[in-house]
Amino acid sequence: MPIPVHALTQRPLTAEAVAELVALPYVSPVDKDDEDDDSVEAELRRRGWQREDLVCESFRTGHGHVLCSDVFSPFGELTARAFLVFGEMYPVDPDDEGMVNGTWLNGYMEGWERLPGWRGIRPATDQDCEAVLAQAAGAVTEVLGAAPERALVSAHTTAHGPALTHRVWRTPTHALILGPSADEGPYGHLTHLRLSATPLSCAPGLPPAVEGTLTGGRATTDDQALADWITAHTNW
Repeated sequence: MPIPVHALTQRPLTAEAVAELVALPYVSPVDKDDEDDDSVEAELRRRGWQREDLVCESFRTGHGHVLCSDVFSPFGELTARAFLVFGEMYPVDPDDEGMVNGTWLNGYMEGWERLPGWRGIRPATDQDCEAVLAQAAGAVTEVLGAAPERALVSAHTTAHGPALTHRVWRTPTHALILGPSADEGPYGHLTHLRLSATPLSCAPGLPPAVEGTLTGGRATTDDQALADWITAHTNW
């Protein structure tokens, strides 16, 4: 039975948006002495980016998605982590039997829905979320020229809601991980659907593929190794 989701909003991930994210570590670095650095502001204008507050210290890219980095300027930083949010989910909390939190975050979801080109579904299901992730996976595959190396259905990176598919690609220097991730602020309960680009040095080599799938919603030992690898690359 599909797991319910209070609301889902998304802007489809495009190959152009993926290509921009993949290229960010390799572009010419932009001076970043302080938050008022004119060169950073000039680069934002050149790219058609804007500052955004839906995720702490983030940007809205020219493609309409929300990008966050662990450095002030994400341009030309080979060791930086970055993620691109193309969907936001307000999951049902399975531990809240009374559903007392069924509407209190709707206002935050409306903030996402007001972004240009974003469209919302209320209510939604885990299948709706999987459809968004599958479309995004097609865009990543188009750019990298290969299907994902690994996939894992799990809720290990989210605080609430359904288990969804994580997909993993690697470039020579970075892990690209597509999937859900718990919002770390300012809301806490919402879930990002995002593409992360992080240095491969964040964790040892990708655990080897094994036969078997999730059983009863719990990961096997081998699934757990992959889950830990994904977490090492996506958690800050």
